[in-house]
Amino acid sequence: MRHIDEETITQAVIASLSSCPDDRLRLLMTSLVQHLHAFGREVKLTEAEWYAAIEFLTDAGHITDDKRQEFILLSDTLGMSMLVTTLNNRKPKACTETTVLGPFYVAAAPIFDNGADISQGAKGIPCWVRGHVRDLDGHPVAGALMDIWQSDEDGFYDVQHADVPGPQARARLQTLADGGFHFRSVVATAYPIPHDGPVGKMLISTGRHPWRPAHVHFLIDAPGFERLVTQVFRSNDTFLDSDVVFGVRQTLVANWIEHPPGTSPDGDEISTPYYTLDFDFVLNRIPS
Repeated sequence: MRHIDEETITQAVIASLSSCPDDRLRLLMTSLVQHLHAFGREVKLTEAEWYAAIEFLTDAGHITDDKRQEFILLSDTLGMSMLVTTLNNRKPKACTETTVLGPFYVAAAPIFDNGADISQGAKGIPCWVRGHVRDLDGHPVAGALMDIWQSDEDGFYDVQHADVPGPQARARLQTLADGGFHFRSVVATAYPIPHDGPVGKMLISTGRHPWRPAHVHFLIDAPGFERLVTQVFRSNDTFLDSDVVFGVRQTLVANWIEHPPGTSPDGDEISTPYYTLDFDFVLNRIPS
């Protein structure tokens, strides 16, 4: 340990981990040190660059609070969230694919009955969403608990509004006996991720935009099945091929169908155009 140089430093750090009592932690830390040191050597990292990286992470910590998680944004925009998601959610091909959770999930959202208007005043064109949850054999999954959340037409989630009195475009509901579900919300629109902090500066510096294509989030839990965290994306969106968080999967792209004023899906007369979205989900059973 008294003769450390650029060639011996890596093995010295790895050796210091030999007494780690947790095998998995020791493996993770060893690999992290090896790759981090290799990166420094490969790019011939300068002291100023390393200090700038430390400042960047410090700024990310300072801007993070109970409504803003800058480290999730960083993970998302570097593709790490999507990589970890895909590594840990390999499913049979016929199952609905998983994508990133995102930073705006809120546990214990209000529970609504099927058919309810979950927008609760969120701005946007009315949209009726319906579909079914099934297993790989096509059998209905009754009583599945669905978390649903999305932004309003201005591209903001309810938790980003300081003046919103309660949840909007955010709900939980259970599938019916036939696995079906249906609710009213608003049309999803493309929006930029929060880019007024260090992650936004990183995007600007690297010539990237902050936009996500229009989508609705779904998290589905059912006894005996693997949890599904996914999003349904609006077809023909400008940003489908350049999603800032790399979350798009072709199987999750669907059509939002526009309808003229008239009778809405719930039987009421509506004087403005509205949309419908139909999408079915297929869950994977937990191996017995």
